[in-house]
Amino acid sequence: MVEEEPYLLELVRYLHLNPLRAGVVPDLRALDHSPWTGHSALLGTRPCSWQATATILAQFGPTPRRARHAYWAFVQDGIAQGRRPEFQGGGLVRSLGGWQPVTAARRTGAPVQADARILGTGDFVAAVLRATPAPAAALAPARVSVATLAVRLAAGLGVTVPALLGGSQTRAAVTARQLLAYVWVEVLGRRASALARTLGQTRGNVSLAARRGATHAARWQTAIPTWYQ
Repeated sequence: MVEEEPYLLELVRYLHLNPLRAGVVPDLRALDHSPWTGHSALLGTRPCSWQATATILAQFGPTPRRARHAYWAFVQDGIAQGRRPEFQGGGLVRSLGGWQPVTAARRTGAPVQADARILGTGDFVAAVLRATPAPAAALAPARVSVATLAVRLAAGLGVTVPALLGGSQTRAAVTARQLLAYVWVEVLGRRASALARTLGQTRGNVSLAARRGATHAARWQTAIPTWYQ
């Protein structure tokens, strides 16, 4: 769930610039025609009948032509922003806008509501949880252990657990390790430092692996919940 203000359009721009930041396409003009992002569907260069574009385009102009022109300029302006902490990490990281304010909040003991599946301010997250009929406990991120997650993920991807956790550099093992980091950090909102200890790596390496794992997540999106639920 996404808080419309101030996150919706910023999130759309951020997600659609992922291929450019990752070097998959060389520039924005190439991104305009890429079949692997909804950006081209919003521009109408590669229409996708299943993608709902009207809601986003309506935020930019009264007609499709004007809206697409304004949307493209909006995306272009976002290129220089690079990676943004409010769109990375667990729910608490996103709510506060990065690890520095998270550390400060923990130091002062200030209570902040967060959920890994809700993108928004702490007040917005709290309001959503209050309005949800299910018990709050049911909304909490799964508390699966690293070991259990590794076993399930390894079985799903066809690699051994020793290869996954032991630093094997085969393509399958590296991909599995990046997906493990992605699910642990980005999906479950757990601390990279905990996984780093298990893998014998630094927290920075785990955070980098999580970002790279995001590029594989679309392929495995239907399987990912079975690994941690």
